[in-house]
Amino acid sequence: MQNILVFSFFVSVLLLVSFILLGSKISHADGELYTGGAPNAEAIGWKIGCQAYSFNRFTFFESIDKVSSIGLHYIEAYPGQKLSNETGDVKFDHNLSPELQQKVKEKLASAKVKLINYGVVGLPNNEEECRKVFDFAKAMEIETIVSEPPANAISLVDKLSQEYGIKVAIHNHPKPSLYWDYNKVLEVTKDVSLNIGSCADTGHWMRSGIKPLEAIQALDKRIISFHLKDLNEFGNRDAHDVVWGTGLADMKAILTHLYEKGFKGVFSIEYEHNWENSLPEISQCVKYFDEVAKELSSKK
Repeated sequence: MQNILVFSFFVSVLLLVSFILLGSKISHADGELYTGGAPNAEAIGWKIGCQAYSFNRFTFFESIDKVSSIGLHYIEAYPGQKLSNETGDVKFDHNLSPELQQKVKEKLASAKVKLINYGVVGLPNNEEECRKVFDFAKAMEIETIVSEPPANAISLVDKLSQEYGIKVAIHNHPKPSLYWDYNKVLEVTKDVSLNIGSCADTGHWMRSGIKPLEAIQALDKRIISFHLKDLNEFGNRDAHDVVWGTGLADMKAILTHLYEKGFKGVFSIEYEHNWENSLPEISQCVKYFDEVAKELSSKK
Protein backbone atom coordinates (compact mmCIF):
# COMPACT_ATOMS: atom_id res chain seq x y z
CA MET A 1 0.00 0.00 0.00
CA GLN A 2 2.85 2.35 0.89
CA ASN A 3 4.53 1.64 -2.46
CA ILE A 4 1.32 2.50 -4.27
CA LEU A 5 1.05 5.80 -2.40
CA VAL A 6 4.68 6.66 -3.19
CA PHE A 7 4.14 5.78 -6.85
CA SER A 8 0.99 7.93 -7.00
CA PHE A 9 2.85 10.81 -5.42
CA PHE A 10 5.63 10.67 -8.03
CA VAL A 11 3.11 10.43 -10.88
CA SER A 12 1.32 13.51 -9.53
CA VAL A 13 4.61 15.40 -9.30
CA LEU A 14 5.54 14.43 -12.86
CA LEU A 15 2.15 15.53 -14.17
CA LEU A 16 2.45 18.83 -12.33
CA VAL A 17 5.94 19.47 -13.70
CA SER A 18 4.79 18.59 -17.22
CA PHE A 19 1.86 20.96 -16.93
CA ILE A 20 4.12 23.77 -15.72
CA LEU A 21 6.61 23.18 -18.52
CA LEU A 22 3.86 23.01 -21.13
CA GLY A 23 2.34 26.19 -19.79
CA SER A 24 5.73 27.84 -19.95
CA LYS A 25 6.18 26.69 -23.53
CA ILE A 26 2.77 28.00 -24.56
CA SER A 27 3.44 31.34 -22.90
CA HIS A 28 6.80 31.53 -24.64
CA ALA A 29 5.19 30.83 -28.02
CA ASP A 30 2.56 33.49 -27.40
CA GLY A 31 5.33 35.91 -26.46
CA GLU A 32 7.16 35.49 -29.74
CA LEU A 33 5.11 38.19 -31.44
CA TYR A 34 7.56 40.59 -33.09
CA THR A 35 6.15 44.09 -33.44
CA GLY A 36 9.12 46.06 -34.75
CA GLY A 37 8.08 46.27 -38.39
CA ALA A 38 10.75 46.38 -41.11
CA PRO A 39 12.55 49.76 -41.05
CA ASN A 40 15.76 48.38 -42.55
CA ALA A 41 13.86 46.80 -45.43
CA GLU A 42 11.89 49.97 -46.07
CA ALA A 43 15.15 51.93 -46.16
CA ILE A 44 16.28 49.94 -49.21
CA GLY A 45 12.93 50.19 -51.01
CA TRP A 46 11.39 46.91 -49.91
CA LYS A 47 7.74 47.30 -48.93
CA ILE A 48 6.65 44.35 -46.83
CA GLY A 49 3.04 43.71 -45.93
CA CYS A 50 0.52 40.89 -45.71
CA GLN A 51 -1.80 39.36 -48.23
CA ALA A 52 -5.09 39.39 -46.35
CA TYR A 53 -5.70 35.79 -47.40
CA SER A 54 -3.33 34.90 -44.56
CA PHE A 55 -6.22 35.94 -42.30
CA ASN A 56 -9.11 34.50 -44.26
CA ARG A 57 -10.73 33.23 -41.05
CA PHE A 58 -11.10 36.89 -40.04
CA THR A 59 -12.61 40.01 -41.57
CA PHE A 60 -10.72 42.47 -43.75
CA PHE A 61 -10.91 45.08 -41.00
CA GLU A 62 -9.47 42.56 -38.53
CA SER A 63 -6.73 41.80 -41.05
CA ILE A 64 -5.81 45.47 -41.18
CA ASP A 65 -5.50 45.52 -37.39
CA LYS A 66 -3.29 42.43 -37.43
CA VAL A 67 -0.97 43.98 -40.01
CA SER A 68 -0.73 47.19 -38.01
CA SER A 69 -0.11 45.33 -34.74
CA ILE A 70 3.23 43.96 -36.00
CA GLY A 71 4.47 47.30 -37.26
CA LEU A 72 3.67 46.88 -40.96
CA HIS A 73 2.10 49.51 -43.21
CA TYR A 74 0.95 47.61 -46.29
CA ILE A 75 -1.82 45.14 -47.05
CA GLU A 76 -2.87 43.26 -50.17
CA ALA A 77 -6.60 42.57 -50.32
CA TYR A 78 -8.32 39.71 -52.08
CA PRO A 79 -11.91 39.53 -53.36
CA GLY A 80 -14.39 37.65 -51.20
CA GLN A 81 -13.21 38.31 -47.65
CA LYS A 82 -15.89 39.42 -45.20
CA LEU A 83 -15.49 43.17 -44.85
CA SER A 84 -16.18 43.67 -41.13
CA ASN A 85 -18.30 42.46 -38.27
CA GLU A 86 -20.38 45.65 -38.54
CA THR A 87 -21.33 45.28 -42.21
CA GLY A 88 -23.05 41.91 -42.12
CA ASP A 89 -22.35 39.59 -45.03
CA VAL A 90 -20.74 42.25 -47.23
CA LYS A 91 -17.57 40.98 -48.92
CA PHE A 92 -14.56 43.04 -49.87
CA ASP A 93 -14.23 43.26 -53.65
CA HIS A 94 -14.34 45.73 -56.55
CA ASN A 95 -18.15 45.95 -56.33
CA LEU A 96 -18.08 47.83 -53.01
CA SER A 97 -20.31 50.89 -52.94
CA PRO A 98 -18.62 54.32 -52.75
CA GLU A 99 -19.87 54.61 -49.17
CA LEU A 100 -18.20 51.35 -48.14
CA GLN A 101 -15.06 52.25 -50.06
CA GLN A 102 -14.89 55.38 -47.91
CA LYS A 103 -15.27 53.30 -44.74
CA VAL A 104 -12.37 51.14 -45.89
CA LYS A 105 -10.23 54.21 -46.52
CA GLU A 106 -11.02 55.54 -43.06
CA LYS A 107 -10.14 52.21 -41.46
CA LEU A 108 -6.85 52.04 -43.35
CA ALA A 109 -5.98 55.62 -42.43
CA SER A 110 -6.70 55.06 -38.74
CA ALA A 111 -4.42 52.00 -38.73
CA LYS A 112 -1.74 53.75 -40.86
CA VAL A 113 -1.90 50.92 -43.38
CA LYS A 114 -1.93 51.35 -47.16
CA LEU A 115 -3.96 49.10 -49.45
CA ILE A 116 -1.23 48.58 -52.01
CA ASN A 117 -2.25 45.50 -54.05
CA TYR A 118 -5.52 43.74 -54.91
CA GLY A 119 -5.94 40.17 -56.09
CA VAL A 120 -5.96 37.51 -57.21
CA VAL A 121 -8.86 38.91 -59.24
CA GLY A 122 -10.12 38.04 -62.70
CA LEU A 123 -9.25 40.21 -65.70
CA PRO A 124 -11.06 38.60 -68.66
CA ASN A 125 -10.81 39.62 -72.30
CA ASN A 126 -13.74 41.96 -71.75
CA GLU A 127 -13.03 45.67 -71.49
CA GLU A 128 -16.17 46.53 -69.52
CA GLU A 129 -15.41 43.91 -66.87
CA CYS A 130 -11.75 44.87 -66.66
CA ARG A 131 -12.58 48.54 -66.29
CA LYS A 132 -14.66 47.77 -63.21
CA VAL A 133 -11.53 46.41 -61.54
CA PHE A 134 -9.31 49.25 -62.74
CA ASP A 135 -11.84 51.89 -61.70
CA PHE A 136 -11.99 50.37 -58.24
CA ALA A 137 -8.20 50.18 -58.01
CA LYS A 138 -7.91 53.83 -59.00
CA ALA A 139 -10.54 54.91 -56.48
CA MET A 140 -8.77 52.99 -53.70
CA GLU A 141 -5.29 54.19 -54.77
CA ILE A 142 -4.14 50.62 -55.34
CA GLU A 143 -0.78 50.39 -57.11
CA THR A 144 -0.94 46.86 -58.50
CA ILE A 145 -3.71 44.47 -59.53
CA VAL A 146 -2.75 40.81 -59.10
CA SER A 147 -4.42 38.51 -61.61
CA GLU A 148 -4.13 35.48 -63.87
CA PRO A 149 -5.57 36.90 -67.08
CA PRO A 150 -5.99 34.60 -70.08
CA ALA A 151 -3.36 35.03 -72.77
CA ASN A 152 -5.86 36.63 -75.14
CA ALA A 153 -6.54 39.40 -72.60
CA ILE A 154 -2.93 40.52 -72.12
CA SER A 155 -3.01 43.27 -74.79
CA LEU A 156 -6.24 44.70 -73.33
CA VAL A 157 -4.85 44.52 -69.80
CA ASP A 158 -1.65 46.26 -70.92
CA LYS A 159 -3.64 49.04 -72.58
CA LEU A 160 -5.72 49.63 -69.46
CA SER A 161 -2.67 49.39 -67.21
CA GLN A 162 -1.00 52.22 -69.08
CA GLU A 163 -4.19 54.27 -69.25
CA TYR A 164 -4.84 54.04 -65.50
CA GLY A 165 -1.21 54.03 -64.36
CA ILE A 166 -1.81 50.82 -62.43
CA LYS A 167 0.44 47.79 -62.83
CA VAL A 168 -0.78 44.22 -63.29
CA ALA A 169 1.19 41.36 -61.77
CA ILE A 170 0.51 37.88 -63.13
CA HIS A 171 0.25 35.38 -60.29
CA ASN A 172 1.32 31.73 -60.43
CA HIS A 173 -0.80 29.10 -58.72
CA PRO A 174 0.64 25.56 -58.55
CA LYS A 175 0.82 23.16 -61.46
CA PRO A 176 -1.32 22.66 -63.57
CA SER A 177 -2.62 26.27 -63.44
CA LEU A 178 -2.07 28.55 -66.44
CA TYR A 179 1.02 30.32 -65.12
CA TRP A 180 2.61 27.66 -62.89
CA ASP A 181 5.67 27.71 -65.20
CA TYR A 182 7.39 31.11 -65.19
CA ASN A 183 8.21 30.64 -68.88
CA LYS A 184 4.51 31.14 -69.65
CA VAL A 185 4.65 34.56 -67.97
CA LEU A 186 7.66 35.46 -70.07
CA GLU A 187 5.88 34.26 -73.19
CA VAL A 188 2.69 36.30 -72.74
CA THR A 189 4.50 39.48 -71.66
CA LYS A 190 7.22 39.58 -74.32
CA ASP A 191 5.40 42.18 -76.45
CA VAL A 192 3.86 44.36 -73.73
CA SER A 193 5.08 47.11 -71.44
CA LEU A 194 6.83 46.53 -68.12
CA ASN A 195 3.55 47.54 -66.48
CA ILE A 196 2.65 43.88 -66.93
CA GLY A 197 4.83 41.45 -65.02
CA SER A 198 4.94 38.76 -62.38
CA CYS A 199 3.51 38.41 -58.91
CA ALA A 200 6.12 35.85 -57.92
CA ASP A 201 4.65 33.25 -55.57
CA THR A 202 7.70 31.39 -54.30
CA GLY A 203 5.67 28.80 -52.41
CA HIS A 204 3.60 27.76 -55.40
CA TRP A 205 6.78 27.43 -57.46
CA MET A 206 8.15 25.09 -54.79
CA ARG A 207 4.94 23.05 -54.85
CA SER A 208 5.34 22.77 -58.63
CA GLY A 209 8.95 21.59 -58.39
CA ILE A 210 10.49 24.91 -59.49
CA LYS A 211 13.30 26.46 -57.49
CA PRO A 212 12.27 30.04 -56.66
CA LEU A 213 15.69 31.55 -57.32
CA GLU A 214 15.76 30.00 -60.80
CA ALA A 215 12.40 31.57 -61.64
CA ILE A 216 13.33 34.94 -60.14
CA GLN A 217 16.54 35.09 -62.14
CA ALA A 218 14.67 34.24 -65.35
CA LEU A 219 11.84 36.73 -64.82
CA ASP A 220 14.27 39.48 -63.81
CA LYS A 221 12.71 42.90 -64.54
CA ARG A 222 9.29 41.36 -65.13
CA ILE A 223 8.85 40.86 -61.39
CA ILE A 224 6.53 43.49 -59.97
CA SER A 225 5.65 42.02 -56.59
CA PHE A 226 5.90 38.90 -54.46
CA HIS A 227 3.75 36.48 -52.56
CA LEU A 228 6.80 35.48 -50.58
CA LYS A 229 6.75 32.07 -48.92
CA ASP A 230 9.10 29.53 -47.41
CA LEU A 231 7.88 25.92 -47.25
CA ASN A 232 8.74 22.82 -45.26
CA GLU A 233 8.96 20.61 -48.38
CA PHE A 234 9.90 20.93 -52.05
CA GLY A 235 7.88 19.41 -54.87
CA ASN A 236 4.91 18.53 -52.66
CA ARG A 237 1.63 20.30 -53.37
CA ASP A 238 0.62 19.79 -49.73
CA ALA A 239 3.74 21.45 -48.29
CA HIS A 240 3.00 24.22 -45.81
CA ASP A 241 4.41 27.60 -44.90
CA VAL A 242 7.12 27.98 -42.28
CA VAL A 243 8.91 31.02 -40.87
CA TRP A 244 11.15 32.53 -43.52
CA GLY A 245 14.68 31.21 -43.43
CA THR A 246 13.68 27.90 -41.79
CA GLY A 247 12.36 26.13 -44.90
CA LEU A 248 13.67 24.97 -48.27
CA ALA A 249 13.16 28.10 -50.37
CA ASP A 250 16.76 29.29 -49.88
CA MET A 251 15.37 32.61 -48.69
CA LYS A 252 18.72 34.21 -47.91
CA ALA A 253 19.92 33.59 -51.48
CA ILE A 254 16.65 34.97 -52.89
CA LEU A 255 16.86 38.19 -50.91
CA THR A 256 20.57 38.59 -51.61
CA HIS A 257 19.95 38.25 -55.35
CA LEU A 258 17.10 40.79 -55.27
CA TYR A 259 19.23 43.26 -53.33
CA GLU A 260 22.13 42.88 -55.74
CA LYS A 261 19.79 43.42 -58.70
CA GLY A 262 18.40 46.57 -57.12
CA PHE A 263 14.84 45.28 -56.87
CA LYS A 264 12.43 47.65 -55.18
CA GLY A 265 8.86 46.55 -54.72
CA VAL A 266 6.20 44.86 -52.64
CA PHE A 267 6.63 41.64 -50.67
CA SER A 268 3.29 40.29 -49.48
CA ILE A 269 3.42 37.63 -46.79
CA GLU A 270 0.84 35.01 -47.70
CA TYR A 271 1.04 32.56 -44.84
CA GLU A 272 -1.27 29.61 -45.47
CA HIS A 273 -0.73 27.59 -42.32
CA ASN A 274 -1.83 27.66 -38.68
CA TRP A 275 -4.76 29.74 -39.89
CA GLU A 276 -6.27 30.65 -36.52
CA ASN A 277 -3.04 31.87 -34.92
CA SER A 278 -0.52 32.60 -37.64
CA LEU A 279 0.40 36.12 -36.55
CA PRO A 280 3.36 35.14 -34.33
CA GLU A 281 4.89 33.15 -37.20
CA ILE A 282 4.16 35.92 -39.68
CA SER A 283 5.84 38.39 -37.33
CA GLN A 284 8.92 36.19 -37.20
CA CYS A 285 9.03 36.28 -41.02
CA VAL A 286 9.08 40.07 -40.77
CA LYS A 287 11.88 39.96 -38.21
CA TYR A 288 13.97 37.66 -40.40
CA PHE A 289 13.30 39.80 -43.48
CA ASP A 290 14.38 42.99 -41.75
CA GLU A 291 17.49 41.39 -40.26
CA VAL A 292 18.57 40.19 -43.71
CA ALA A 293 17.87 43.65 -45.17
CA LYS A 294 20.04 45.21 -42.46
CA GLU A 295 22.85 42.73 -43.10
CA LEU A 296 22.74 43.28 -46.87
CA SER A 297 22.66 47.06 -46.67
CA SER A 298 25.55 47.14 -44.18
CA LYS A 299 27.85 45.45 -46.71
CA LYS A 300 27.45 48.18 -49.29
